[in-house]
Amino acid sequence: MGLRPILALNQAETTLRRRAIKVRVIDSAIQRLIDDMIETMYAAPGVGLAAPQVGVSLRVIVLGMPGEPPAALINPELVRATGRRPMEEGCLSIPGYLGELERADRVIVKGRDRRGKEVRWRASELLAQALQHEIDHLNGVLYVDHLPSLDKLRRIEPAQSAPAAE
Repeated sequence: MGLRPILALNQAETTLRRRAIKVRVIDSAIQRLIDDMIETMYAAPGVGLAAPQVGVSLRVIVLGMPGEPPAALINPELVRATGRRPMEEGCLSIPGYLGELERADRVIVKGRDRRGKEVRWRASELLAQALQHEIDHLNGVLYVDHLPSLDKLRRIEPAQSAPAAE
């Protein structure tokens, strides 16, 4: 396992703005990617990370909810989103800023776990927010794209951690 550099929005020629490619085969390279992403996510620290953030244009996300073991989803798809509420959000690829945006309060997401088994997750609160945030990354969308204006971003001190999503 190993830490991978997290791409920042201001870096030239990144995978952050491209739609990621569907994973066809879950092999040892995908397993290694997942392990590296989990290690990188915790070191950052964050609660979620998408493969494009580490320069890999594949539809893979990892999540590390407080008090839960880390999880990976391959080829995740948002099946249903209900309710709307304002949420404060940050991103490991846009360090030093937070923004408030509206996200669905509850979601159903399907995909495959790291063993290739088809799974369906029902999520609310922080997990629902993180799933939406990470799936956005797979589609080349960043949380700032949901803001009415970049004037809505709030600068935070480096010691502060983002309360949600990443």
